[in-house]
Amino acid sequence: MSEITFDEFLKVDIRVGEVTRAEPYPEARKPAIKMWIDFGDEIGERKTSAQVTAHYDPSTLVGKQVMAVVNFPPRQIGRFMSEVLVLGLPDENGEIVLIGPDGEVPIGGRMH
Repeated sequence: MSEITFDEFLKVDIRVGEVTRAEPYPEARKPAIKMWIDFGDEIGERKTSAQVTAHYDPSTLVGKQVMAVVNFPPRQIGRFMSEVLVLGLPDENGEIVLIGPDGEVPIGGRMH
């Protein structure tokens, strides 16, 4: 594990957002879900694609608060442009479980 400075950590902008829309992404190489996430007035709505189909269905994601890195450059994922990186952790089978706050918080809040 390599160490980073606190100033380097501060460059990573991790915010809470609320999924406003989600749909299957069957064109992806691995099963995935497209998500549109509202990060509030400062950042607005951004979209992403995530391989979270083991634990989530598009209908269960709408309204869910998730954490995401919002200051990476956009990345082409197949035919879909991903604008943020949602954060998650692997379960015992390596399937991703999304990270979010324990309780409702204002969208757009920065992690610290």
